Amino acid sequence: MAQETIAHVSSTTRRAATGACRASGWSNSIARRDMLGRQPDWPEPMTPSTATSYYRATATPYEAYAPLEGRHEARVAVIGGGFAGLNTALGLAERGLRDVVLLERAQVGYGASGRNGGFVFAGYSLGEQTLLDQLGEARARALFQRTIDGVHRIRQRVADYAIPCDAVDAGVIWANWFRDPGVLRARQQLLAEHYGVAWEWLPEAQLRERIHSTRYHDGLFERDALHLHPLNYAIGLAGAAAAQGVRVHEHSGVRRLQREGNRWRVQAASGEVLAEQVVLACGGYLAGLQRQIDRAILPIATYVMVTEPLGDRLADCLATRAAIYDTRFAFDYYRPLPDTRLLWGGRISVLDRSPRAVQRLLRRDLLRVFPQLGDVRVDYAWSGLMSYARHQMPQIGGREDGLWWAQAFGGHGLSSTCAAGELLAAAIAEGDPAWRQFTDYGLASTYRPLGFVAAQASYWRAELQDWLKTRLEG
Repeated sequence: MAQETIAHVSSTTRRAATGACRASGWSNSIARRDMLGRQPDWPEPMTPSTATSYYRATATPYEAYAPLEGRHEARVAVIGGGFAGLNTALGLAERGLRDVVLLERAQVGYGASGRNGGFVFAGYSLGEQTLLDQLGEARARALFQRTIDGVHRIRQRVADYAIPCDAVDAGVIWANWFRDPGVLRARQQLLAEHYGVAWEWLPEAQLRERIHSTRYHDGLFERDALHLHPLNYAIGLAGAAAAQGVRVHEHSGVRRLQREGNRWRVQAASGEVLAEQVVLACGGYLAGLQRQIDRAILPIATYVMVTEPLGDRLADCLATRAAIYDTRFAFDYYRPLPDTRLLWGGRISVLDRSPRAVQRLLRRDLLRVFPQLGDVRVDYAWSGLMSYARHQMPQIGGREDGLWWAQAFGGHGLSSTCAAGELLAAAIAEGDPAWRQFTDYGLASTYRPLGFVAAQASYWRAELQDWLKTRLEG
């Protein structure tokens, strides 16, 4: 969930990995100690799986989409079967443009879209104050509204397409890790005065009635938010698009993309598509097809685990169905699941970690908040990749030759990818220029590999600041 990877860190941006992380293919380097020299506890062995995510283990069964074979033509080819690509394809179909081919390298929702925290709320990785400072109130509010509309559209699509994704429309709580309520008051006032958004104040006593932990002091409640099973939601979007004529192909990684005359040739292992327009929506999984687009993001890892079913013990921790995250930069995020498990996520790194290493790190974080779960078993743990831009905003754009892109959602992948899909679908199908609202946030290079060093240093610095503030408060 951490974001602000290479630039300045805003205290209002701490929501990243709740909404999205990418399945990682980096080396399994395991940090035996963290930056403060703490040695993690060794927990009970994980069962039933040390590799499969909870989401994959509980995915809605569906008939796999056949790999692309042979030569095809289409008005639009969408590369990437995550939320950005699926929302674009479905948005096109809903507008009557159904001559669309969607190509996914692995399975629908294999990356960030099927591995994230499942939080659905408004906003971007870039903090609301910084967005306001950069764009002024009118433009900042318009961009923020796009993500509010994304939340509403997700809610509506779950209903309209009867997507079985365990949606829990119970809001999100931002719990204050520190005693000083200033950060809460400032954000509450900012959202109300400049964005027209009202978050409810939760005094400490009321917060502790909902979250049974002495770790937190006051909180804010965002009612217009929900949480869901993101992989099943992605599977549902793919099914809705396919039912309206979109040709979806899994295990169809694109190897080459080239312009030929007035069309694009999109080549996969066993087939190719000639398309008038192409959408690149690969996020942390770099497509390797357009260097400028790939170099504009940093893939950053975050971690998630899921406990065993807790039964009545869940009520010892939570008396709310809301999802929760806290006010540190290096924050925790978690939510109750329908089968009484607890999903817990947090931390970012330029390193991928093995499932057991993820479990060790996150279990320690869990016990700092809920020591009453000291003997709990962890059944699933995984890491994943989020995509970040230097400016901490989504990169949504296009060129006159018909190449479009949507990436760098910085962990806010549910509402903002929905917004991106609508913008690109409207641009392609209707010529709507609204996507140009994101022109200020272009394809600035992240200077990999040096960008990774800067990102990790930024996170460690923020983590140290969190630790020092906690120690000073006693």
